[in-house]
Amino acid sequence: MPSPAPTAPAAVRGSLTIRVGIVLLATIGFALSYDALRQMAVASHVRGLLTYLFPLVIDGFIAIGIVALLILRGAPLRSRLYVWALVGVATLTSIWANVVHAVGLNEGTRLRLNNATVGALSGIAPLALAGAVHLYLVMNRHLGGDGAMADATLGTPPAESAMPRQDRQIRHEETDDANTGVPAKANDVPMPEAKPASAMTVPRTDRRKRTVPDEELLTMARAIGADTGQVPRPALEKAVRAKGYSISKDGAQKAADIVRAELNAAKDAVAT
Repeated sequence: MPSPAPTAPAAVRGSLTIRVGIVLLATIGFALSYDALRQMAVASHVRGLLTYLFPLVIDGFIAIGIVALLILRGAPLRSRLYVWALVGVATLTSIWANVVHAVGLNEGTRLRLNNATVGALSGIAPLALAGAVHLYLVMNRHLGGDGAMADATLGTPPAESAMPRQDRQIRHEETDDANTGVPAKANDVPMPEAKPASAMTVPRTDRRKRTVPDEELLTMARAIGADTGQVPRPALEKAVRAKGYSISKDGAQKAADIVRAELNAAKDAVAT
């Protein structure tokens, strides 16, 4: 027989206590490590107010690396192992510096470092700079891919995103039948029903402009086809950008192909 679940109020109180304890523990640990690392900076001849920034280079890198691991938990294993390596190196460096600080003070009243230790400490700042820049590039590469996927599905309402793909397609077809008007030609030849706009995804190439909606893109393409009898891709791109939207060549070509197929189908219907 399964054990009963804990009541909600008790769970909330326990969770809050643990979170507060974690924050206090992390704050105290950071304060103690900060004091030791700052004294190490003074002993390694870092000047003036810069000694207050030196601990942030090491312990701050650890904190940023842990947050990066949480953000990149869906990234490939190779990237996560790389970030883990950076966090591990920064953690070992902080431990080493704290140990050297304690041992040095234990041997005398004043902290004095040998040449090897001072040289190692002086190399921490440029190494942290290189690691931080490369960590940013790794995160930007993976987050950029996630952003592109989010842009591709931005036009799908939340309620529809939870529906099966086939049901969403049927719903889009019903919406297109009710709301999307097909421009008529001069001879009033009925045109066949267009493919659902949801089947065509226009990639986003310019983040500074809005991507043209699929329905409006097809409407502009049909208007060009009704006027000229054909749908040139450059003319469609020019019409889209004239309205302040962005569009890629692939997206324009897909829309042109769809409307061109509609025109050909209309011609075949007249011929038969």
